[in-house]
Amino acid sequence: MAYREVASINLARLLREGGTARASGVVLEAFSVGQERFPLEGEASWRVAVSSVGGEEYWLSGEVEGVALMECRRCLKPTPTRVHAHFQHLLRYQPGLEELSFHEEGEDEYYAFGEPDLDLLPFLTEAFVTELPYTVLCEEGCKGLCPVCGADRNRVDCGHEVEAHHPLLGLKNLLPEL
Repeated sequence: MAYREVASINLARLLREGGTARASGVVLEAFSVGQERFPLEGEASWRVAVSSVGGEEYWLSGEVEGVALMECRRCLKPTPTRVHAHFQHLLRYQPGLEELSFHEEGEDEYYAFGEPDLDLLPFLTEAFVTELPYTVLCEEGCKGLCPVCGADRNRVDCGHEVEAHHPLLGLKNLLPEL
C-alpha cells in the first residue's frame, strides 16, 4: 500500500476485474467544511478499502485518525483532541458522471461516481468532523476567561469578583421592600 498525501484512490483495475483496492495516506493541516476549518495537530492518517459487491456496486470502508485542535469551552485555548473515526458507504459506478453525488432511494443510500479516480476527502472529512466532540476542556479545573476584563484566569488573577448568577436574582430589584 502506498502511503501518500493525496486523498484519492484509482479504481480503474477494480472496475475492470473486480476484487478489492486499498489505499492509505495523510491529510495535512486541517479538514474544511464550507468556510469552517478544523485544524490538526500534525497530520491525520487514513486507510480505505473498496470492494466489488456485484454489478456496478462497490463497498467503501475505512478509517481516519488524528488530533484536532479545538478551543477549550472556558478559556478558548487550543486543545488537542484525539479523533478516530470509521466509515462505510455503498458506491455505484455510473460512467460519465462528472462528480460524486449522494442518492437516497427508499431505504437505500449510496454515492454515485463516474470517474475511476475517486476523491476520498469528502468521506474522510465527514467521518472525522462528525466524530469530534461538541466541546472540550483544556483541563478539568479550567477557570475560563474573566467576564469583566477577558483575562485568562488560569494564568493571571485579575482581581475581579464574579457575581453569583441566579435566574431569579433580577426579581429582588422589583420588590425592594422584601
